[in-house]
Amino acid sequence: MSTDTSLPMKKITIALDAMGGDHGVESVIPGAAMALKDYPTLEFLLFGNEIAIMRQLEKFPTLKKASRIHHTTHAISSADKPSDALRKGKDSSMRLAIDAVADGRAHSIVSSGNTGALMAMAKLVLKTLPGIQRPAIASIVPSAKGRSVMLDLGANISCDSENLAQFAILGSIFARAVMDIDRPTVGLLNVGSEQMKGNDVLRAADGLLRSVSIPGEYKGFIEGDDITKGTVDVIVTDGFTGNIALKTAEGVGHFFKNIITEEFKRNYFSMVGYLINKRVFSRIKNRMDPREYNGGLFLGLKGICVKSHGGADSYAFSRAVLVAANMVEQGFNDDVVREIEGFAEAEASLGIAEGVA
Repeated sequence: MSTDTSLPMKKITIALDAMGGDHGVESVIPGAAMALKDYPTLEFLLFGNEIAIMRQLEKFPTLKKASRIHHTTHAISSADKPSDALRKGKDSSMRLAIDAVADGRAHSIVSSGNTGALMAMAKLVLKTLPGIQRPAIASIVPSAKGRSVMLDLGANISCDSENLAQFAILGSIFARAVMDIDRPTVGLLNVGSEQMKGNDVLRAADGLLRSVSIPGEYKGFIEGDDITKGTVDVIVTDGFTGNIALKTAEGVGHFFKNIITEEFKRNYFSMVGYLINKRVFSRIKNRMDPREYNGGLFLGLKGICVKSHGGADSYAFSRAVLVAANMVEQGFNDDVVREIEGFAEAEASLGIAEGVA
């Protein structure tokens, strides 16, 4: 993701749910200030408790000048069900921030709040782009070759072949716009790489992606270990599989981190070994730092919506803000509409627009 301030930058307004997540304004406001340093033309609409926001803003004069506060004391909690949030949260910081994107006052929204509530509200208020059947949750994941983008990560528990093909398009455009990959490679996550493997939906999606043109290069099926190998730039799967894969990878990462920490604290010689190799472990930590990959993207909506991790600190939140700004800067949704139109035309010419698996 490019944040080179020597390049001309578009003036972009981002709506922030200042009360979302575990830390609220204590991570949102400093995070916005960090993002502003990297992207000086950003402007912010801050939704939340004005007193709490102002207390933090006083520490960041430059951010204060670039921000407008919209007061509300109502916040969506992590325990709220999406249905309750929709019914009772019309004056919440999350909903008001989404409304700002819907009515054109902001280009994008970033929230660390309740994922289910955010997706439900965003789908209701922003709605999907023309031609998009279902929005998907995507995230950047580290790999041996750098990083990849994986989707869907939980928005759609079950999918048909056309949903998966559209996810391939969404992921390809994201990789091109935000990850600076001219022609990203795309793979369908399966139980094997052979074409006969998988269920009917996966085989139908494979056939569809081989028959139409997408903004990436389709490589066929990939397996679970290809995620961390970096075999492809875009990993496509249904939300059920994707969520499990992501949570498993996160769990394995925490597991090894804890083991390494325990072993280096075991005795004097272990601690000396750590000190000798401290720089190496520091580089490993930086490569695997989840804060660098913060920001779940709700792709396919009429507005850029980025979900920051609920426990994100200020640095992690700043990364999510910069992803949102980059998507707006690169005209992500305009590209999606254009590519989906071409995909629909290709489907129609092949006679597979209806009744897909």
